[in-house]
Formats: sequence, C-alpha cells, structure tokens
Amino acid sequence: MTDQEQRVPAPRPIFEARGLTKVYQMGEVRVDALRGVDLDLQAGELVVLLGPSGSGKSTLLNILGGLDTPTSGTVRYGDHDLTVNDDAAMTHYRREHVGFVFQFYNLIPSLTARENVALVTEISDNPMTPEEALALVGLAQRMDHFPSQMSGGEQQRVAIARAVAKRPQVLLCDEPTGALDAQTGVMVLDVIARVNRELGTTTVVITHNAVIAAMADRVVYFGDGRVVRIECNAHKKAAAELQW
Repeated sequence: MTDQEQRVPAPRPIFEARGLTKVYQMGEVRVDALRGVDLDLQAGELVVLLGPSGSGKSTLLNILGGLDTPTSGTVRYGDHDLTVNDDAAMTHYRREHVGFVFQFYNLIPSLTARENVALVTEISDNPMTPEEALALVGLAQRMDHFPSQMSGGEQQRVAIARAVAKRPQVLLCDEPTGALDAQTGVMVLDVIARVNRELGTTTVVITHNAVIAAMADRVVYFGDGRVVRIECNAHKKAAAELQW
C-alpha cells in the first residue's frame, strides 16, 4: 500500500447514531424502547434489522426517518444533527431525503397506481415521473389500475414506487413483506434490492424473518432495545434464492 493510499480517509457514514435512548411513559408504566444504541450506516448499503417484536427496531427506524425523536443521544445525517431540527426542518428532511415503505401499503383506494405515485412526485424537487417509478418496480402495464384491482404484492410495489419516485437518499422499510406470502414477498424484496442497486439508495429493512438477512450487506441484531451484534455477509443472496 502506498503512502497516498494510507492517507485516504474512510468515507463518513450517511447516518451516525450515538447513545440513542427512547423512553415511553404511559401512566405509571415506563417502556425503554432503546437503551443506548450506537450504529453507523454507510451510503448505498442494504442493512437488515433483525430481532423479535419489541426489541427496538421500529423505534430506531422512526428516529432515523424523522418520524420520532430520541429521549437522549444524537443522530447525524451527513452534516446535519437531526436531534436539533425543528418541525419545519424535519418535514423538509422527510420530504427530500427519505422514502418509507410499511407493512400495509397505505394506498388511496380511489386513485390509480399512477395517481398514488404522483402524490409524491408533485411535491418533490427532482422526481422521477410516476411512469418511470412504476416501471422500476415492474408495473409499467398496471399503472392505470386501482388498488382493488391489484394483488397485495402489486400494491406493495406501488408503495415502493411512491417511496422512491422522489429519488430519496434513504429507503426505510418496516416489515415490507409481513402481510405477504413467501412467493410474493420474494418479488417485493427483489424490487427493494433493485432500488438499492440501481439508485444507490441506502436501504434499511426491518424484519423478524431471519431468512431475509442473507440478502443484506450487514445484519444488525436487536434485543431488548440494544444492538446485540452486527454481522457482514461476504456473499449476499439474491431475493430469488431466499426460501422460507
């Protein structure tokens, strides 16, 4: 290795979380959802958060996405400390930088696939067209169909198209296959992997299905509000290779 190569600094993570805690107080009941989480996420990687229900995965995802704030600790996104943003800055962050995909598709039943995606593209600075986004998820022939005319997997792919149409730097997926059968779930995971690969979008997928971990660059295991361990996959599997 040359001296010049030795002096090249490592790329800065796109997310840096330090000492994150989250406490929910419901009457006399205290719930410690996060208990001092430290985690870095690199630009362009696909990370799976794995752990049982109640282990803190969704709480962390909501904080990374600007939907919630930590009780203590810091989260940096690039050069910005998200924990000091006001509501207007958080709204701008979510609108411009983050795409969300949830277990349930949250499509508007009275709008076609194209119109559901257009809800996002009409308020974004540099979006894809709805047609481009739907083609990316393999629905070019279904864009004028309503949700009721589509399968669960197709509806989830519309939700992914809606999330990525604004070209977000980050895609956060909370149990995106939780309401789907295995075969349909594999199709949805293939779309998520394609978005990560072709758009370079940093992608985080929450799941309780350990099989899905094989498609990630890194797997972060959660338990009782803490990061238990982190593993790297030397050889990622394609979604089509997953079986559960």
